[in-house]
Amino acid sequence: MANRTDPLAKSIRGTNPQNLVEKILRTKIYQNTYWKEQCFGLTAETLVDKAMELDHLGGTHGGSRKPTPFMCLVMKMLQIQPDKEIVVEFIKNPEYKYVRVLGAFYLRLTGTDIDVYRYLEPLYNDYRKLRQKLNDGKFTLTHVDEFIDELLTRDYSCDIALPRIKKRWTLEAIGSLEPRRSALEDDFEEEEKDEDDQLADGLDSGGNDKDYYRARSPTREKDRDRKRDSHRYRDRDYDRDRDYDRDRDYDRDYDRDRGRGRDRDRDRDREKDRDRHRLRDDKDYGRERDRERDREGRERDRRDRDRGRRRSHSRSRSRSRDRRDRDGDDRRRRYRTSTSPKRRGEEPEDARDEPKKKKEKKAKKDDGTDHPDPEIAEQNRLRASLGLKPLKL
Repeated sequence: MANRTDPLAKSIRGTNPQNLVEKILRTKIYQNTYWKEQCFGLTAETLVDKAMELDHLGGTHGGSRKPTPFMCLVMKMLQIQPDKEIVVEFIKNPEYKYVRVLGAFYLRLTGTDIDVYRYLEPLYNDYRKLRQKLNDGKFTLTHVDEFIDELLTRDYSCDIALPRIKKRWTLEAIGSLEPRRSALEDDFEEEEKDEDDQLADGLDSGGNDKDYYRARSPTREKDRDRKRDSHRYRDRDYDRDRDYDRDRDYDRDYDRDRGRGRDRDRDRDREKDRDRHRLRDDKDYGRERDRERDREGRERDRRDRDRGRRRSHSRSRSRSRDRRDRDGDDRRRRYRTSTSPKRRGEEPEDARDEPKKKKEKKAKKDDGTDHPDPEIAEQNRLRASLGLKPLKL
């Protein structure tokens, strides 16, 4: 509950005001002892007392990146979102320089481009010293105008990424801002008026022209030098801003080109890997194709061998059949040409009937009817009529 944004707070740049601080830094602030003990329950009125107690500014420090009290108060202002009038009073406070810097930093995070230039540029005339805590925990000396220049010209300050704002000459071109006017120009104009008055008095007194020009020269020279210096300072400020923006644009273009070069190198490496894999796949495909060809060749050879065996076996069978046919023809031919009357079928009828008689006698002997015992012979005849086997005793 203590870390929630005020429900009445408005979104800044389309997001929660506390999201302007990075997640890691925001978590470290929530875990900090100063935040838990000193920033709990603060309001826009009581925040001033804590801001008056600040003695340095900075982001994070140490190995654990511990946030400074300045950063904790900035986070608290983002959480409670004080009114714009209160923030302007912080910036216009002439007595407490850290209160002024705190208000300027908060306005740089949440204010519009016009408000940022309108309220922060007058702080260029504040040359008071400030203590700034570095990341290694050591302190360094800086000034209010240097810190304001960092807020207006840099993208990163106190370990926080600052929102982008438009360039001043862009706002001047569209008429949103008037040209910047140096605080020394008023003094120069007053001095010019005083010198013109003195010159007018000298002319009225009717002094010597030679003495007048002799006395007039150093003053005019000083006046001319002051004007030249003022314009030089103004041009130097604009040149510094333009040089910084030009360098930043160059760095951004260089980073973009370098990123494109990296992408190009990455694409080239991917193409090489793809070609390497394609060659490897082609080689594998070639090996598989060779293996298929070898396998098909072996199958073809095996089929040819089997076909040859079948052909040779059929030839051998046909040869043996032809040989048997020839042998049979030879036998028949020899049988026909033989002079033996038995082979020609001229045997006598008695010789032809002899095997039949022998078969009949053998059949009679087998049925047991010719048994010497008349009873057994009788039984065998009965069995033979019944189709039974004869008795063999």
